[in-house]
Amino acid sequence: MNRGNQHLQQVLGYQFDDLELLEQAFTHRSFSKNHNERLEYLGDALLSAIIAAQLFEQFPEGREGSLTRLRARLVKKETLAEVAIEMEFGPYLKLGGGELKSGGQQRLSILADTLEAVICAIYLDSDFERCRRVVLVWYDSRLKSLTMAADQRDAKSQLQEFLQSRRRPLPVYRLIDSPVAKKSVSSDEESKFYVACQVDGLLNEITAEGFSRRAAEQAAASLALEQINVSS
Repeated sequence: MNRGNQHLQQVLGYQFDDLELLEQAFTHRSFSKNHNERLEYLGDALLSAIIAAQLFEQFPEGREGSLTRLRARLVKKETLAEVAIEMEFGPYLKLGGGELKSGGQQRLSILADTLEAVICAIYLDSDFERCRRVVLVWYDSRLKSLTMAADQRDAKSQLQEFLQSRRRPLPVYRLIDSPVAKKSVSSDEESKFYVACQVDGLLNEITAEGFSRRAAEQAAASLALEQINVSS
């Protein structure tokens, strides 16, 4: 790693007994056969269980649909990457030469996967309860900002329900550009997806970007909702 293990553990808020688990969690498949993909698999399930249980306790009156939407917001790749960026994971990543040259330290998908792997590493090094406490510290500010208000529904769902309630056609999303269409991906800007959204009642298409097609569509739906509110 580019910086000391001790500093990294301070950032994580957890001291490892088995430092090999920590090393593996930050090792991308492009660097070594002993990479973090298996850890990602279990880390994803652990995170979902931790967040689901916390939301269940935090919102005793919350209905299944609302709790599911809140959990989806907290465990999606974009949120995981944000948490990893806040803890400055980039310099610690062990990447192969190609990934390193193409900006892998800043790639959101790699950062998100690494966070899942770290969650699993902490669980394997300790137990579920200790892992749960550490993860909830990472998510503390996000959990405190949550409410059960109706606007917690994702933008695409809100837009669809708005149009359906007025018997208007559903929005049409169109992919404009994506990383697959580019010859190389060397930065976050080049790894973005760009979509257009056509909404009945709006003269022009709404365009937006995101680090996944889903995120770009959500951003476009959010902009469309803003324009509808202004024009209605």
